[in-house]
Amino acid sequence: MKTRLVAKGQKLKVKVNYLGLVKTYTNRIQDEKELSEGTSLTGLLDKLSSEFGKPFNPEIYDPNKKEVKPMFVIMVNGVLMDQVGIETKLKNGDNIVIMPLMTGG
Repeated sequence: MKTRLVAKGQKLKVKVNYLGLVKTYTNRIQDEKELSEGTSLTGLLDKLSSEFGKPFNPEIYDPNKKEVKPMFVIMVNGVLMDQVGIETKLKNGDNIVIMPLMTGG
C-alpha cells in the first residue's frame, strides 16, 4: 500500500496486520481501517479496542492509560512504536503490525 496524499477533511486508509496471539484476539489476520485525517496511532488503537473489546482490551492495549502492554509490539511502516511514538499521526497507506513480543513457529 503506497502512501497517498489525502485532501483536508477526507478519510485515510491504513492496513493493520495481526500476528501471533493477536490473531486469536481479533479473529483476523489483516484489516484495512478508514480513519479521519490527523488520527494518531492512539486513535487507531482506541478504535480497535472498542471494536474488539476483550481480550484485546486490556490484554494488548489499555485505552484508559493509552498504553500498549509490555508483551506486545506495534510497528508503523516497519518502525517500532517506541521510536515513532504512540501519538504519531498516521498517513494514508501506512502499514501497522501488532504482534506479541516473541512470535515463532
